[in-house]
Parts: sequence; structure tokens; C-alpha cells
Amino acid sequence: MARPLASALALIATLAAAPQVQAQSILRDAETERFFNDMAKPLVKAANLDEKSVQIVMVGDNSINAFVTGGQNVFFHSGLILAADNVNEVEGVMAHELGHIAAGHGVRFGEGAGPATSISLLSLIGAAAAVAVGAGEAGMALLGLGATAAQGKFLSFTRDQESRADQAGARYLGLAGLSGKGSIDFFKKLQGQEFRLAIPQNNEYARTHPLSGTRINNLQAVYEVDPAWDRKPDPAIAARFARIKGKLTGFVEEPARVMRLYPESDQSIPAHYARAYAWHRSAYVDAAVREADALLAKAPDDPFFLELKGQILLESGKSDEAVPVLRRAVANAPDEPLIMTLLGHALISSEDPANFTEAEALMRRAIQKDRTNPFAWYQLGVIYDRTGDKPRAALASAERLSLQGNVQGAMLNARLALGGLPKGSPDWIRADDIALAAADDFEELSRKKRR
Repeated sequence: MARPLASALALIATLAAAPQVQAQSILRDAETERFFNDMAKPLVKAANLDEKSVQIVMVGDNSINAFVTGGQNVFFHSGLILAADNVNEVEGVMAHELGHIAAGHGVRFGEGAGPATSISLLSLIGAAAAVAVGAGEAGMALLGLGATAAQGKFLSFTRDQESRADQAGARYLGLAGLSGKGSIDFFKKLQGQEFRLAIPQNNEYARTHPLSGTRINNLQAVYEVDPAWDRKPDPAIAARFARIKGKLTGFVEEPARVMRLYPESDQSIPAHYARAYAWHRSAYVDAAVREADALLAKAPDDPFFLELKGQILLESGKSDEAVPVLRRAVANAPDEPLIMTLLGHALISSEDPANFTEAEALMRRAIQKDRTNPFAWYQLGVIYDRTGDKPRAALASAERLSLQGNVQGAMLNARLALGGLPKGSPDWIRADDIALAAADDFEELSRKKRR
């Protein structure tokens, strides 16, 4: 993306996430996150999980993929959302990923990796013994056989986990009263990819996942006898999915492609969303605002339509025009920290000191609701810096840098904050915690470099 955004599909780099997303970026959007949570609720309940503990995150990656990490975090690639034809397909993927979480597959990963590692080590010992007595070729062959056996055992373990997650996902869909048709349709999409990539369909033993054809055969009979098989998706959830898909398309696809997918003749909400982002990314401000106004003509009080228009105005250098629009957005969605952050950014960008008090209050509220947004901490630091509160500006920088994985920067800013904050105050204690944690992380990184 050409610019970092505060919300409405904001692109925020993350280094604190799992290894799978360290080299990628997270797409954050208030409307999309609310949709994911609402869509997942019946499935989370069916899986007997706590909805407050399940976090659903969208990763900026055009491949068709989803995965879970430690804890109860579900990651969807943006490419999966764009590839899905309807919300039921996404529900099928969600059910599968919740199957991994409910079964503790992330925690039990060592059960598969452990035996595989043991086989590898035993093979290495055997190979070393063979080499020691002069049988070098035999030793190398033994090592190769051991590695193959280790790999085979591990792949068998992961395929078993995937099959179990498939079956668990089918149960959750049934308990939630959701059709399994979307799940089957999505596996057919994956099967089509396997055909295009010329992946052999007669041998899955070298794969981490069962072949899509195998999964379809295993699930089809289960889904077809479920009472929900012919049930249509909830119309409200389906409409919301179309909205976020249109928004995402406009944000990540090339503008020319967006216009082909959503031509001017299409006056639907998803189409206005997609074209608004495409025009905005192409620096056609008036056209982008026109699309946002078309959305507001349909629903004048929709906070996400207001957020979109405010973002376009703000990022086009019209912060004074953006502020009243974003104030309305916050008033209509008072619990959305990403929209609060966008309004705070607009107030700061106005360069009017009279707006700083309102901006500081907003940023503090936003951070109370979501402490994991580096951009919110950056904006709070800007406010403190401009009002002369250097210690708290340093603390805000330490928070931001810690979230971004910059341990040295976090440590230095936390120590700077400690020098100016009242000793024993909540902010001083927080700065001390960051400084100590960052120092430990920095020392560990230094040790790894010396090895």
C-alpha cells in the first residue's frame, strides 16, 4: 500500500504475531472485525469456546489460506475472502479452524514434531556410528532413510489433525444450524487449484493435508444428511459479507480490475465501497467522495460509511472537513477504537491546539479498548510531544515500538520515560515493565547473534 491508514482497512505491520505472519501484514478494519466476530458467534458457541478469547485476524496475503496459532487466534488471508463466493464458504473454513482450536492442535503440535525429531536424532546417531567404522556410504544412506521416516511420521500426524478438524467443523456447522454446502464448495475450489498445479491426485502421503478430493468424499455424506444442508445463509450476514468483500476488493486489487468487477452500472453497496477505495487509491478525490456520498444517501447514519468518507477527506489533506464527519461516525459507533483513532488522527492533523484535548481523550479511550494498535500509540505520542509532555511521549513510543518488535527502541524510550515520570506512578511502573522486558529480549537477541 502507498500509505499507512488509521482505520477502514488500515494496514498495520506486525512483528509480535506468530511466525506465519511475521513477514506479512495485518489488515485492520472496524466493520470487518465486527463482521468476523458476529459471523463466528454461533460456531464458537457450538465449539464450546469462549467468544471473548477467540480472536479473528485478517492477513494481507493474496493466497487462499487460513490458519490458527497459539492461544485461540484464527488468521484469514485476504485472498481467501476474495476467493469466497458467499459467506457460507467462509463459515465452513471458520468451523474447520475452530476445530483445530477446540482440539488443542496448536498446543499438541509437539506430539507430532517430537516423535519425528526423535527418529531424526536416532538416525543421526546410527549414521555417525556407521561412518566411525568406515562405512561412510552406509551411514549417509541410513541418515537419508531416517529423515524420510521422520518426515513421513510428521506428515501423517498433520494429516490426521486436518481430518479431525474437518469432522469437528462439520459438527459445529450442524450444531449452529449452518449448511455444509459452502465447505464442500470451498474444498472444490482447492481441488481446482490442485488440478491447475498438476498436484498428483493418487498419493497424499507427502502432503501436510489430505487431498481435497479425499476431504470432499469424507464430508459429503456427513453434510447431506444434516437438517441444515439446504438452509440458506442468514440474509443479514450474507449482505454484510458482500460489503466487506467489496471494500477489501477496492483496497487490495488494482483499480482497473476493481472497475471491471464493479462497473459504474452496479449501484449496490459493495460496488460503491469498492469504487470508493479504487478512486481514492488513484488520487481521484472527488470521485471517491462521490461514491462515499452515494453510500450515505442509502444510510446517512451508518458509522462505517461516515468513516470511509472521513478517511478519504483526511488522507486527501482535508482534515478540517474530515473532523465533523468522523465525529458523527464515532457518535454512531462509540465502542469502535479504530474509528476513534481515525478521528484523533484528523484532530491532530488539523494543527489546531484547541483540538488536542479532544484528541488525547479519544486516543486514551481507543487504547483502553485496544492496546495492540501501534498507530494509536503513535498518535498519542504526537499529542504528548506537541503539548510538551516528553516523558509520556517517550512512553507512548516505547509501547508502539514494543508492539512492532523493535526491542532496542522500546528499551531506550522506556528508560527515557522513567527519567521524567513520577516514580511509582502507574505510567512509571508501565515504563519499568517495558524496559525490563525489552532488555531481556535484547540480551537474548544479542546472544543469538554471538552464536
